[in-house]
Amino acid sequence: MSRIGKKPVALAGTKVSVSGNQVTVEAGGNRLSITHRPEVTVKVEGDEVVVERKGDSRAAKAMHGLTRSLISNMIEGVTKGFEKNLEINGVGWTAQLQGNKVNLKVGYADTRVVIVPTGIKVDIQGNKLKISGADKQMVGQVAAEIRSHRTPEPYNGRGIKYDNEHIIRKQGKAFGSGA
Repeated sequence: MSRIGKKPVALAGTKVSVSGNQVTVEAGGNRLSITHRPEVTVKVEGDEVVVERKGDSRAAKAMHGLTRSLISNMIEGVTKGFEKNLEINGVGWTAQLQGNKVNLKVGYADTRVVIVPTGIKVDIQGNKLKISGADKQMVGQVAAEIRSHRTPEPYNGRGIKYDNEHIIRKQGKAFGSGA
């Protein structure tokens, strides 16, 4: 049995409703929902959400832990939220927020534009970007999309990196004396 899947998920002040294969989590104005696979069943028992699998097939075992993790992340997202922090390193490289768009000036001739989906909030403080929201997958996707416009390079250290990411620097070409 899945070690993750068999653990019940505490509701933590949220309202969870199950309707067929649809699971909806609500708290404080935030609302997230998923449609789970038919290999598992989701039940609300008291103040816990329990995920059980219907059989011992490989797909059912895989979906057991996944469904439990997704529901746990939804509960954490609507109560606390998720955030990713990015840092822009480069001379003259900036980011500006304009409505629901992030304009990136990161060394290209044109300005790169990333559209921020609803439910995601982007704060820009100098060269630091803070992406936050209730949906863990969407927060990570927006952060990865912004980072993809200039991934950090190891020689000069320029690029857009996560704040906890360590870039291993390389030395570059060594010019020796020609004999």
